Amino acid sequence: MDKYLEIREYDLQDRNKLIDILRMNVPKYFAPNEIADFKEYLDDEVDRYFVALVNGQIIGGGGIGVSDDERTGFLSWSFLNPKYHGFGFGKALLHYRIDFLYNHSGVETIEVGTSQFTFGFYKKNGFVLREIHKDYWAVGFDLYDMVHTKL
Repeated sequence: MDKYLEIREYDLQDRNKLIDILRMNVPKYFAPNEIADFKEYLDDEVDRYFVALVNGQIIGGGGIGVSDDERTGFLSWSFLNPKYHGFGFGKALLHYRIDFLYNHSGVETIEVGTSQFTFGFYKKNGFVLREIHKDYWAVGFDLYDMVHTKL
């Protein structure tokens, strides 16, 4: 089966499917308490969120935001259905958001808060580790604060 990736803006109808996909990543990549945090994010805090689809089916998503001075971009809530890991879809979604931030605003740097379980992915894609905070997201889920600078 060919796998064709499409990325589009989040729609309220995507909410439950994205929550289901996040649950598939618990506890390997996210702590159980983060499901409620993600719901709150979608309901009250989302700036822009992009949904990744393969052959028309939602496989994950990732958000972005911009600081008030529009010089710093932020990545948030990035995840995929685990059965789609390793195909390059996560990298494509990441670079879509990086390009979006650098090309559609005055963003000079992009920050992401991730965990020890996925910081290597961001490092391979040009992010630099600034600091680590132990047990930040939950016990056993450390914050890896990372930054990407526009070339």
